[in-house]
Amino acid sequence: MPSTETSSDWKLSTSGTYWVYTRPLEKSDNDDRDYRLIKLANNDLEVLLVHDKDTDKSSAALDVHVGHLSDPVDLQGLAHFCEHLLFMGTEKYPKENDYNQYLSEHSGFSNAFTGVEDTNYYFEVGHEYLEGALDRFAQFFISPLFSDTCTERELKAVDSEHKKNRQQDSWRMFQLEKSLSNPDHPYCHFGTGNLETLSEQPKRLGKDIRDELLKFHDDYYSANIMKLCIFGRESLDTLTEWAVDKFNGVRNKNISPPSFEGHPLTEKELKKQIFIKPVKDVRSLEMTFPFPDQRPLYEVQPGRYISHLIGHEGKGSILSLLKKHRWANYLQVGTIHGGIGFEFLRISVDLTEEGLANYEKVVLVIFKYIDLLKNHGVRESTFREVQSLASLAFRFKEKYPPSQYTSRLAGLMQHGYPSEYILSGPSLIRDYDAKSIEENLKWLGPDNFRIMLASQTPPKDISFTKREKWYDTEYEVVDFNPSLIETLKNLEADPELQLPEANAFVPTNFETDKKDVKQPIKKPELIANDSRLRLWHKKDDTFWVPRANVWILFRSPLAYATPSNCVKTRLFTDILKDSLNEYAYDAEVAGLCYNIENQLEGMLLAIGGYNDKLAVLLEKVIRKMRDIEIDGERFKLLKDQLRRSYKNFSLEPPYQHALYYLSYFTQDKMWTTAEKLKELDAITAEDIQAFYPTILSHLHLEALVHGNVKKEQAQIMLKSVLDILNPKELLPSQLIGHRSLILPEGTKWVYQRQVEDPNNVNSGIEYLIQVGNVTQTSLRARLSLLAQIAQEPCFDQLRTKEQLGYLVFSGVRKQTGSMGMRFIIQSERDTVYLENRIEDFLEKLKALVEKMSTEEYKAQVQSLIFKKLEKDKNLGQEGGKYWAHIHSGYYEFDQVDKDVQELNKITKESLLEFMDKYINPSSPNIRKLSVHLQSQKVPPTSSYKVNIESLHTCLVAQGVTRLSIDDLRAAVERGDTGESSIQAILREMLIDETKAEESEIEALMAKLVTAMRMTPSATDRNGTGKENNTPDDTINGSFVTVDSKKTARRLSLMNGDSIDMDSSGQSTPIRDHSKLPDGNIVILDSVQFKTKMELSPAAVPLIDF
Repeated sequence: MPSTETSSDWKLSTSGTYWVYTRPLEKSDNDDRDYRLIKLANNDLEVLLVHDKDTDKSSAALDVHVGHLSDPVDLQGLAHFCEHLLFMGTEKYPKENDYNQYLSEHSGFSNAFTGVEDTNYYFEVGHEYLEGALDRFAQFFISPLFSDTCTERELKAVDSEHKKNRQQDSWRMFQLEKSLSNPDHPYCHFGTGNLETLSEQPKRLGKDIRDELLKFHDDYYSANIMKLCIFGRESLDTLTEWAVDKFNGVRNKNISPPSFEGHPLTEKELKKQIFIKPVKDVRSLEMTFPFPDQRPLYEVQPGRYISHLIGHEGKGSILSLLKKHRWANYLQVGTIHGGIGFEFLRISVDLTEEGLANYEKVVLVIFKYIDLLKNHGVRESTFREVQSLASLAFRFKEKYPPSQYTSRLAGLMQHGYPSEYILSGPSLIRDYDAKSIEENLKWLGPDNFRIMLASQTPPKDISFTKREKWYDTEYEVVDFNPSLIETLKNLEADPELQLPEANAFVPTNFETDKKDVKQPIKKPELIANDSRLRLWHKKDDTFWVPRANVWILFRSPLAYATPSNCVKTRLFTDILKDSLNEYAYDAEVAGLCYNIENQLEGMLLAIGGYNDKLAVLLEKVIRKMRDIEIDGERFKLLKDQLRRSYKNFSLEPPYQHALYYLSYFTQDKMWTTAEKLKELDAITAEDIQAFYPTILSHLHLEALVHGNVKKEQAQIMLKSVLDILNPKELLPSQLIGHRSLILPEGTKWVYQRQVEDPNNVNSGIEYLIQVGNVTQTSLRARLSLLAQIAQEPCFDQLRTKEQLGYLVFSGVRKQTGSMGMRFIIQSERDTVYLENRIEDFLEKLKALVEKMSTEEYKAQVQSLIFKKLEKDKNLGQEGGKYWAHIHSGYYEFDQVDKDVQELNKITKESLLEFMDKYINPSSPNIRKLSVHLQSQKVPPTSSYKVNIESLHTCLVAQGVTRLSIDDLRAAVERGDTGESSIQAILREMLIDETKAEESEIEALMAKLVTAMRMTPSATDRNGTGKENNTPDDTINGSFVTVDSKKTARRLSLMNGDSIDMDSSGQSTPIRDHSKLPDGNIVILDSVQFKTKMELSPAAVPLIDF
């Protein structure tokens, strides 16, 4: 029997294999699922079983109560590395991609993450295939292989993940905060890990990383500190049987979850000012307080009450006063769980330039408000309001994707709540305890915090003299100014700071008029259509929650007519939101949010949440749109924000820039960030005051009202909008939408530019093959099927096996009038090399489809159909789908049905024909465009130059046939990264593969060295990159990747050139990865390129109105 519960709460099953929790679990009124909590009798693994009779996807998640706090000091990142490597094969399923392949073929996927004190693994799969997925999943916790070859590759994956984050300010600030915490507490460690911590340092210490990994897994991966959640359509009895059968082999080592004495912030770390130089032009102030662990306080949740008040943005709030002083733009407050027994409360302020100069005064305002809370005492009415809103959110909680749900529940099970509360845990506030809140409030004292101030220019008398070890972040640390300490002790109250009034937006009407519906309606109804308004409506007939979502597109050709107009429209929407912030904040707290943003067609207003007061908020927003008076001072601050936003765009990750420029080259009109930045400086507050009425004077509105709103209410809502704005109608010609650029048949284009951030080691590429118009169902279905088939092999080949980078993606790109197959990679490798690897993969993809059995092919078709027919999980998901069809201009509400009908007709032969005509890079019909963002950092040159094809041939000639070209490339690249000499790595591989005597291995190595001329490259000898007298002595090292099962018989040397025999017996020349594939045209003038391209048709409705 579990030791944490009384005997009456748990009952042993008749089989004696598990205990079952007998009390009902507290769940939402809106939750129609069945639950059972069990604990396996033989290993103490606690399992939550979830039966959902209607789900079309099943899932499981397992949370291990160990994270990077448990990393050994000399092996930082080990918990994260363990998470990476765990999925690479098991004794029962040794093939390293078996799990992901199984999931991919059955409409599923998997993921995992490592936190401070938890590692969470989860998957999602078509509901019929849960048992097979569960069996594979369980084996990772019973008999993972942690194979040597995978170990080396995943080290690179972890290193690549770290390098992806190195120029991201959020990661830099997080690590600096950790690095400057208590050195005797493991919180100060580097949790991600990299090659230095997981490869180079262990070698220096004489440690084998795989041995250490096995030891870590053996020490911590214990059933009694794991929590498992299984979610499926099967009965609870079946799910129970599977849980017992598949997970009883997980060993119980009877350990306690790791906990650590002390706190990361002690007296030595407090009362310090940390000045940090960010990558982007940001200005922020963070005040961090050590705080009591809130998990044991779940009944009262003092931190939630305190954060609600300090973070309030209404009248009398901290933010309201800071904005009045022109010191701040935003403010955020919240508690951050660190680990068992320790937590932080953090107040973050986005500062203006003036606020940066007066940051100590900002701190004083915050403490004046904290003093107000302490002096006023806990206000029960405010607590009850917070409690009531939490209760409402839980009562009407909607479903979300199964893997998100299981992952969250497995994590919540670790929080130590009583078993009956594992579903409701932190969602409900159960008790009012003023004393507990007051005790927590005492932690927010003037001698119990530290400051982190981020700005590219440090305050007066401060210089950035230090650099953080892992991210190379520039910073400085100084003690608090004595004057600040003194002032904090003698604060005077500020009459402008007040506690918030009662929230008028708390909903009171929750009626949904629920009735039995046999078949929900599949599309919205058009209920108004004239020259000024097209209104779509659908009353919710599926989820029956008191919520609604409204989208209103204000079409205006003026809004995006010029770069200047685009910037003015953006500033108008920013100013509008800023002016409504105090009013709308109460609505947001009460579960009703809105947003307005500028778009190509004009402006989009979206409002969503409880429907009770939705019309009130909508009317207020529309009236403010019409009547706003531009405040000159706020305008300056918002303009500064926008300027920094445009400038900071250049520091986004390279792959995002690749996506951005590819959009630019495939859209008929898109103003670049540089073009908009150029216009910004000249724009004044007066310009906006004069401009926005011209936009609102002529409009066409297109709207969707979806949810708990009747048709008549929707009509009244939109009539009110038209009555307030009273716009004139647009001409029919002004409603024509935008178009895509269509590449000429038989052309391949490349646009190359440098990554703007000189310190980013990564490059990025997006590679697009255009296929046709997005409305062509036949092509669309084949494209999506090919993308489905390609997804797992692409990831397995380019990321797992070749380790090109952490970010590897393949899929479909859709735009108005066009669609295509896309590949996205962010990597330290040269972009030309990446382009070649993508094209090589496309060749392999064709061979893969050719070799698929009828059953394998049908499985892929069914997997895609299953994904397309997947039910919407909540109101927002359903409405978002409808709005996407409306906003596209095609109104193709039956798109899924048409696609499924077409998918059922596609034969393997017709898919291969499609690939030959549209996807094959050498096809006369190819339309290819790739965008290369090349890092300014030069990749390290190899110590040795080796022709892999020739090396493979030499080995085959000597009778070594088991090593594939992929294996040899991995060996050479390990040598290239300096892990060891290529000869040493090859020697190690030969010993493993041949099991020959040492003398035989040495004889074979001597032959290879002679035959391959494995001597240091010219660069190593004379620094010129070329041999002095023997220019042909170094081979260019061109790589070829072919399926490892075929390589031994497919490679030979013919007439001195390496030739690759494809599956049909045809010979194809080996790629030279140092240059672009033949036929590519480099784009030198972007405007000239766009001028020459053909335009697609604009979007035309595919239904009759």
